[in-house]
Amino acid sequence: MNRIGFDNDKYVKLQSQNIRDRISKFGGKLYLEFGGKLFDDYHASRVLPGFQPDSKVKMLLEMKDEAEIVIAISADDIERSKRRGDLDITYDDDTLRLIDAFRSIGLYVGSVVITHYRGQAIADKFIARLDALGIRSYKHYIIPDYPSNISLIVSDEGFGRNEYIETSRGLVVVTAPGPGSGKMATCLSQLYHEHKRGVNAGYAKFETFPIWNLPLKHPVNLAYEAATADLDDVNMIDPFHLEAYGETTVNYNRDVEIFPVLEAMFKTIYGESPYKSPTDMGVNMAGYCIVDDEACREASKQEIIRRYYTAACSVRQGLSAPAEQRKIELIMNSMGASAADRPVVGAALKRAEETGGPAVAIELADGTIITGKTSSLLGASSACLLNALKHLAGIDKKLLLIAPGIIQPIQHLKVEHLGNHNPRLHTDELLIALSICAVTNPMAGYAIDQLDKLRGCEAHSSVILSHVDADLFKKLGVNISFEPKYQAKKLFHK
Repeated sequence: MNRIGFDNDKYVKLQSQNIRDRISKFGGKLYLEFGGKLFDDYHASRVLPGFQPDSKVKMLLEMKDEAEIVIAISADDIERSKRRGDLDITYDDDTLRLIDAFRSIGLYVGSVVITHYRGQAIADKFIARLDALGIRSYKHYIIPDYPSNISLIVSDEGFGRNEYIETSRGLVVVTAPGPGSGKMATCLSQLYHEHKRGVNAGYAKFETFPIWNLPLKHPVNLAYEAATADLDDVNMIDPFHLEAYGETTVNYNRDVEIFPVLEAMFKTIYGESPYKSPTDMGVNMAGYCIVDDEACREASKQEIIRRYYTAACSVRQGLSAPAEQRKIELIMNSMGASAADRPVVGAALKRAEETGGPAVAIELADGTIITGKTSSLLGASSACLLNALKHLAGIDKKLLLIAPGIIQPIQHLKVEHLGNHNPRLHTDELLIALSICAVTNPMAGYAIDQLDKLRGCEAHSSVILSHVDADLFKKLGVNISFEPKYQAKKLFHK
């Protein structure tokens, strides 16, 4: 059942004030690293029920006249066509999407920096694409022994080799399509170059996860480890903060590893460091805005289980290594979680066993679980979606909302003219057919009107879904997971 566990209004207020306080500590120039997703932070909204996906943007808009945005993207991620799991687009395409999104709300995007650059041909093509679009780009190179060789890093042969990113505003927000893109290194490199130019710039970090003032093994923090399993991120107690203040706080390995570099740079610039720990660098107020800890714990547990299924399916499809799946499985074991804690899993598998075919289950906001089976007319996803809409609309499950005379021409078109082997309606085709029927059948229209009630619901499929069905569930805001197997026993799956 859906419960609000996070006060978003309080968060926006506290976070905005904390950022302004940090800006006031530095004069002239501040590089603000935005960890996680600036737009569409659906991970945060899933593990902190009540968090709005665009909260960070709302805060940034309050300072838009003083701010410019630099987007960092790793050349390695471009080369391997890394994709955003929630949007299913590559990081380079998402970079362009982000630029459009920022510009559409009046935020100034100054440039794109290509990090981890070592002459990758596909990265050069992306740079040429940016140039053709009139977007400035810069190259930042791999530094040997980073981040341990501080004397090399903070030198003309280290950060000094990177191209200086020309900026024109006092607040420079460095963001990226996803984690591991080199945002912090970009900020540190800029501090070095600014110092060479006689500018004493500052740095701060806006990272939502892990939440520093929650316990190390809190499910919200464990969900972050699961979300970054492919990066080998590990949450850990901040040893610098513990030594400086005697206070236990949570950070993660990459920030702890890089802190000596940041500290050395600040000592070079200012003679001393304004930060005694990685935790000091952050401006995260999320932990103070949790109003229902149990709701956030349960939401995070569900997220971890979903991440496990996503990783298992990715391994089955040959898209990732088994180590990622094993790491999430270890996280689940550490908190005593299993697939049994996700009610829709058992419901979908039971229905599949009863019918001998694929099945889908969805849990509605009130805890009711609706299932759908495969038939000659509808796929399991379509059947489950239709049954859920009927239930929400108070319509008898046995009542036909779509006349066979509507379905049959669609099937004929799919098989006879479009070359499909599966005549069953996918979820998008179902909704189109239902919309057509709504012209003459008001009850079909009433069922369509229930779609918004599916947002935030949990669902599970007994087989890996087609991209069409999976994408539609995402568009509806349904958190769906799949068993790591296909319906058909063949080698190639389109």
